[in-house]
Amino acid sequence: MKGVLYGILILGVLAALPMAGQPADVVTVGSVIGASGGTVDVPVYVRDTSGTLIGIDQPFGSRIQSYGLTVNYSPAASVQAITFTRGGITVPLTPAFESSPATAGSITLLDSFNETTNLIPFTSNATLPGDQVGVLHVTVAPTAAIGSTITLTLDPTLTQLSNQAGSMRETTAAGNLLLVNGAINVASAVPAFAPWMLAVLAIAFTAIAVLLLRR
Repeated sequence: MKGVLYGILILGVLAALPMAGQPADVVTVGSVIGASGGTVDVPVYVRDTSGTLIGIDQPFGSRIQSYGLTVNYSPAASVQAITFTRGGITVPLTPAFESSPATAGSITLLDSFNETTNLIPFTSNATLPGDQVGVLHVTVAPTAAIGSTITLTLDPTLTQLSNQAGSMRETTAAGNLLLVNGAINVASAVPAFAPWMLAVLAIAFTAIAVLLLRR
């Protein structure tokens, strides 16, 4: 299921590539399945495309060292709690500045790193969706309807990538940043097995294996 979701995601990115051939970096929010009343992690990625305004292939001072990633989620009532933290390649780094402001139905991750001491190790032209830089920790409300969808939409105005100084920015308005939205597909909670049930299942599987070996 996860592979199918990412396959659709990648096709969506390819379809959205600038017709004029201008290279663009890509910010992607993953699509996952989350249990009603449960907690799920949603990865957020950045693909550093070569030839863009800023990137790992550019000289010092022109690399992606800061970002503002704003995700709007809807319906807000289906989200009981949400936080936005660093993830993937940014976890070992120490930001010079970090903040995660939130309002009803929206949350943002702001990070800035010193290029000399904390270079973000992007992989140029990585396979989509790119390198993970963040993660949304979402607790789905118990009242969220089974089979419903919580949309996770990147704000096209507030989401941007920049160099450390903030003097070079990539935005959707400039045409050098593409945004791929995600979602949480709400499913029923998977019941937890009691220890004695797991023991019974283990015995049963062992017995079946013994019978098969005797044939």
